[in-house]
Amino acid sequence: MGEGTRIDPGATLAPPESGDLTTRIGDEVRIRSGTVVYAGATVGDRVATGHDAVIREGTRIGDDAVIGTKAVIDGDTTVGARTSLQTGVYVPTGTTLGADVFVGPNAVLTNDPYPVRTDADLAGPTLGDHASVGANATILPDVTVGEGAFVAAGAVVTRDVPSETLAVGAPATFRPLPDELAGRNDLP
Repeated sequence: MGEGTRIDPGATLAPPESGDLTTRIGDEVRIRSGTVVYAGATVGDRVATGHDAVIREGTRIGDDAVIGTKAVIDGDTTVGARTSLQTGVYVPTGTTLGADVFVGPNAVLTNDPYPVRTDADLAGPTLGDHASVGANATILPDVTVGEGAFVAAGAVVTRDVPSETLAVGAPATFRPLPDELAGRNDLP
């Protein structure tokens, strides 16, 4: 546990069912009530959670990240520095999120290409540095959203999005990134 870290009453660190792995919480972290951080998670410095977030074992969260209220990060996932996961975001096992990534409210990332129907290898998506995903968007398994790409709200992304590209619609089609969306995310 790092210096200056605050854990609200009602938050749970390493519940018994998560095993006896080492949990690391950095300096000046804020974990709000209702949040559960499983054993084996690594949380960087100055990370903040909303209420009722879930951070599963094997998750690695970089410095200055924000994990929103009711966001769920399943295990064996990497969340880059300064990445912001807004309220209700779902991040499945095996996902990699770069630095300075923004994922809007209730966006869903997936890792199972054929849920329940067949045995398939799980493969979470990859979001490159400075990628942005709008509210209620869905990113399918094993899809890469390139660096600086922008996924519009409500889009359903079924294939890789090139860097610096706009993805819109369901299924998503690609367009050149408009000038007003170009550049890097400047997340606090």
